[in-house]
Amino acid sequence: MAVGAALLLAGPALAQTPAAPASNPIIKTKYTADPAALVQGNTVYLYTGHDEAPAPQERYVMHEWLCFSSTDMVNWTEHPIPLKVSDFAWAKDDAWASQVIARNGKFYWYAAVEHGSIHGKAIGVAVADNPTGPFKDARGSALITNDMTKVAPHSWEDIDPTVIIDKKGQAYLFWGNVTCYYAKLKANMTELDGPIQQVMGLPHFTEAPWVHEHNGWYYLSYAVEFPEKIAYSMSRSLEGPWEYKGILNELAGNSNT
Repeated sequence: MAVGAALLLAGPALAQTPAAPASNPIIKTKYTADPAALVQGNTVYLYTGHDEAPAPQERYVMHEWLCFSSTDMVNWTEHPIPLKVSDFAWAKDDAWASQVIARNGKFYWYAAVEHGSIHGKAIGVAVADNPTGPFKDARGSALITNDMTKVAPHSWEDIDPTVIIDKKGQAYLFWGNVTCYYAKLKANMTELDGPIQQVMGLPHFTEAPWVHEHNGWYYLSYAVEFPEKIAYSMSRSLEGPWEYKGILNELAGNSNT
């Protein structure tokens, strides 16, 4: 199934006129959430949650994730469902925010779900040989459960996982709601390699950490307050210290989160 995105043209076409942006939203046929992109070669893969709430219910009926791909950032192709909550036998519901990262010829999907027997949200890991899946549970159990983090009392503290691999090959997992956590991952990408630690230097942190590197600096962007804005901090090391830099985006106006 192709998800169309037409070009918006302003004025007459000129040979050196920059390409116009694709129309938004790029996905028009389904309600999607929590997009995370992965670039492989000349293709970008976009992974999202899928909200199937029927009227009059408005949100958070989410049992699966979706995958779309594009080679031009304009035309998007939807692939068969790559991962469902039910693929984690230990999970109960809620296909919340997630991210896919490539390593050693495989693709690892870190996803927040509701645990079936341990109260609260948890983070699972799925693996596939192809970025479009199908993905399967890589562990047979959750990587992170709510009883492993103790700073905040609420049950949805362990959500919004994101993974980055530094230039030395060390993988780090960041996640959290109200409190931001991080931990090293072993080379197999499915086990923690050391203690869970709290990230400091993120004023008013709410959720949704995302880390990238540019010119020797690490940038940690995250949601602040509620309704949410997007702020960021910077560091020379993934282990900190992090220095707050300011707001990237003000309130969206049509979404709380």
